[in-house]
Amino acid sequence: MNDMTQLLHSMENTLKLQNRARAERRAQKAEQEKKDFQEKLMRAAVNKMELEGQASKVKGADDAVHRDQLIAMMM
Repeated sequence: MNDMTQLLHSMENTLKLQNRARAERRAQKAEQEKKDFQEKLMRAAVNKMELEGQASKVKGADDAVHRDQLIAMMM
């Protein structure tokens, strides 16, 4: 009977360790997914800033052309 109890305890411990290992893997996977998502957000923010900068340059150039045309018309 004592051998059976030891076997059951051993099986129980094995299951606990397996569950703990699965939980740790899930936590690591979730952490990696979080890091990946944050990296994508950072890249999106950088892309947005670059696009806004380019749009500002284009608008500035367009405004300069309009200004030059107005000055030319006034002369």
